[in-house]
Amino acid sequence: MTLQEKINADVIAAMKAKDEVGLRALRSLKSALLLAASEPGANGAVSDDAALKIFQKLAKQRKESLDIYLQNKREDLAKVEQEELAVIERYLPKQMGEEEIKFALQQVIADAGASTAADFGKVMPLAMKALAGKADGKIISVFLKELLA
Repeated sequence: MTLQEKINADVIAAMKAKDEVGLRALRSLKSALLLAASEPGANGAVSDDAALKIFQKLAKQRKESLDIYLQNKREDLAKVEQEELAVIERYLPKQMGEEEIKFALQQVIADAGASTAADFGKVMPLAMKALAGKADGKIISVFLKELLA
């Protein structure tokens, strides 16, 4: 079962369960998948890899909105974003812990033969590719600068 099919099935299940929060988040996922499927060259379907990238983008948007709402003391709006984020994260791969990220980055640095902070531009794309979907880009950047310093 593809992610697109799973989302469709989960929308129906959320409707039957009268789960308003889940339904709202699932509809946003389904909408994003439908938009991606209707793009030229998509042939009406979205691969699981493309779907994961879409879900990551939506999760990142929710996190950014959540931060803004919390800074502006809008707990009501922050709660909505937090609920939707929790539903979206069910479909994303498990995020790596700090130690796992640092270990993976050390491997990438060793493979690239990097040793100084000047090599950051060479190593960062390799690190992003190696940790795609498993760690946030900001965290990767911070740890990579720390390891290359």
